[in-house]
Amino acid sequence: MTSSREIAASAETIFDLIADPARQPEWDGNDNLAEAAAGQRVRGVGDVFSMTLTRSGVRENRVTEFAEGRLIAWLPSEPGSPPPGHLWRWELEPVDDGRTLVRHTYDWSRLTDDQRLQRARSTTAERLRASLDRLAEVAESR
Repeated sequence: MTSSREIAASAETIFDLIADPARQPEWDGNDNLAEAAAGQRVRGVGDVFSMTLTRSGVRENRVTEFAEGRLIAWLPSEPGSPPPGHLWRWELEPVDDGRTLVRHTYDWSRLTDDQRLQRARSTTAERLRASLDRLAEVAESR
């Protein structure tokens, strides 16, 4: 599942909001993220950051793809457990100095946990777009 839109902000500004887990609850369109500790800014593949969820629990997120200012993707899991196979990806493509095309993908095609399938299916393109729209509000106000 993928959604995209142009945002009137630089790729660097937008990427900083995505790569800093403490900022993610500000623009999460799934209303799934409650908080993350400061100081977890992602710097590369292999980094792990933790998030507290709104419904309960904590997720560790293992970064699997990374290009500063352009691409970040992670696999969430319960602390100490292997990722069950769903992936969140953000791709940023500068259009010009002040505009960026942002693609947000939620890929649950490799999800192995049957208990998570219903929640995965409820993450629609509209929810991805809600995250993009909220991200745009935050980025464009900076």
